[in-house]
Amino acid sequence: MEKVQLNGENLSIPLAKKIIDKNLTIKISQKAKQDIKRSRNVIEKWITSGEVIYGVTTGFGEFKDVKIPKKDLEQLQHNLIISHSAGVGEALPKNIVRLMLLLRINSLVKGFSGVRLELVERLVKIFNLGIVPYIPSQGSVGSSGDLAPLAHLAAVVIGEGHAYYKGNVMPSKEVLSKFGLNPFKLSAKEGLAMINGTQMMTAFAVEILNRSVRLSKIADIAGALSVEALRGSDSAFKDVLQKVRPHKGQISTAANLRKLLKGSKIRLSHIDCSKVQDAYSLRCIPQVHGAVKDTIDHAWKVIQTEVNSATDNPLIFAKTNDHIEGGNFHGEPVALVMDFMKIALSELGSISERRTARLVDGSLSGLPRFLTPETHAGLNSGLMIAQYTAASLVSENKVLCHPASVDSIPTSANQEDHNSLGSIASRKCFEVLNNTEKILAIEILCSCQGIDFLKPLKPGAGTGSAYSQFRNHVKHITNDVMMNEYIQSACDVLYSDSFVKNIESKTGKLN
Repeated sequence: MEKVQLNGENLSIPLAKKIIDKNLTIKISQKAKQDIKRSRNVIEKWITSGEVIYGVTTGFGEFKDVKIPKKDLEQLQHNLIISHSAGVGEALPKNIVRLMLLLRINSLVKGFSGVRLELVERLVKIFNLGIVPYIPSQGSVGSSGDLAPLAHLAAVVIGEGHAYYKGNVMPSKEVLSKFGLNPFKLSAKEGLAMINGTQMMTAFAVEILNRSVRLSKIADIAGALSVEALRGSDSAFKDVLQKVRPHKGQISTAANLRKLLKGSKIRLSHIDCSKVQDAYSLRCIPQVHGAVKDTIDHAWKVIQTEVNSATDNPLIFAKTNDHIEGGNFHGEPVALVMDFMKIALSELGSISERRTARLVDGSLSGLPRFLTPETHAGLNSGLMIAQYTAASLVSENKVLCHPASVDSIPTSANQEDHNSLGSIASRKCFEVLNNTEKILAIEILCSCQGIDFLKPLKPGAGTGSAYSQFRNHVKHITNDVMMNEYIQSACDVLYSDSFVKNIESKTGKLN
């Protein structure tokens, strides 16, 4: 398989996800190699001339004014990595670690970090061999970048810390040796270049955004299925209504709902009913889901920029023989949009749970109580507790949605006196994403159960495809079952590669 070529400018959010999911290999473009060498040559010249450069010939943070003798510059970089490997807590997921490494490589190949080409090539080799560092998830304050997590990543390169080998965590030196590699010896600037960056929070953001695009479609599908099961009206989804409040996401969501519900025999059966309008959780799907789509679009633009950015400090501008001590490592852009994404995804879960609550409430839905046949009611609880689980996850999301970016805590003896906490925003957003996926799965479990009671009436083209796929794997519940197994089966169906694609083959592309 052909290797994906990186040049520091061409890595998109979907491509980054694809490289990780498909285990693609990477290489550095020729131009990037030249830029890396040019940047390094300037560093070497400055070291020889005795230039004072932060983190290259000086200490770090509060020790910025301490000049380091030339003979100790390599030891300085080694010490930086092991001292900053101070992470605690559960290990980061392996796919997030792989994304971190990919993104760090992509930042270094831009040629503004002053590292040797040999270091970047070693990182590429480690990536292509599938060596995954063991990185604790906690310890970053989001500037000067994700210091602790990236230090644990860099530690593996120099034979310190731990990495995975055949599913086991082992000392990295042993893992390297199994691949015929010796620990890499860092030179001046290289340790600093490895850890000054936003790659942990951005790795989470890449994963979150890719899955959120799919989740947004799943939410529309879930909403449409609930409209069917609850015999709701589709009049609130008319295009003319959306165009007088022309938010892009609202218009797109309403279009999705019309596609999904087109041809519904269930809708035709009650088109002349006396109901004037539906509850907000049905009627306002375009407004709520649409606002989430718009949030995803905004976050996507910010993270796409971040993926191809130089986030090191100092940055080396070889063309002008200049080094600039700045703040590109500060995670505020990522922190803000990850907090925004947390809130948006939480809202998808919140409105979904309200639809689920209506589905299981016989007085509101007109369906059997808790979606269990009346002949079994009392003896069987039906889907009663599935709604409890959704409610629990919604409440958990509310706690997780406290914005990390409004907080700050000073570090390094107040030299670093404003920190983004973007790493926390991203980690918590990832939890909200996982919770919301389950909340929507519970809604679809309930809505399909509800549609069963409306037979022989059939749902629309899109909702019919969703219903059929779901029922091919998750059967109607007559008697009480181990509900967690059904919820997991629902997740397996909904978040497979084929679920949305098969629906779109009936409806056309969903937005």
